[in-house]
Amino acid sequence: MAKSVLLDTSFFIRFLNKNDLLFQNADNYFRYFIENNIEMLISTISIAEFCIVGSIDELPLKNLQIVPFNLIHAQKTGLFAKIVFQNKNKLKLNERNIIPNDTKLFAQADIRTDYYLSSDTESLKIYNLLKKETGINFQFIDLQTPVNETFSLLF
Repeated sequence: MAKSVLLDTSFFIRFLNKNDLLFQNADNYFRYFIENNIEMLISTISIAEFCIVGSIDELPLKNLQIVPFNLIHAQKTGLFAKIVFQNKNKLKLNERNIIPNDTKLFAQADIRTDYYLSSDTESLKIYNLLKKETGINFQFIDLQTPVNETFSLLF
């Protein structure tokens, strides 16, 4: 079965800005996914977030499958959000609204994909909690880690 990755908003912000410190990592991941037939997904949630800072026309949609947020995702989001709210004080998150998009995207990733790629270290804290509490089914890839380290490649 083919592998897939859900790319979050922070990935696209870096991938589409050649001056960003993580641009090269983002570009290398994008190329790796294409070369290795790993299906790249983008959530309608990430599209909405991206449109705050950019235009939908900037996104490489011809290379992406769009994943709408639906009923099964909503149900799993409720489960994830409950766990996060119950452990909110333990997470030591920076000032942010922790539930709406992180748990929605994680629910979509858990149902639909093998990997979730982000540069958001705050969402990694939420992922680690959910992994411990639920055994979620996808791997979080931190964009700060080069692709060769993530996939044990020799360059």
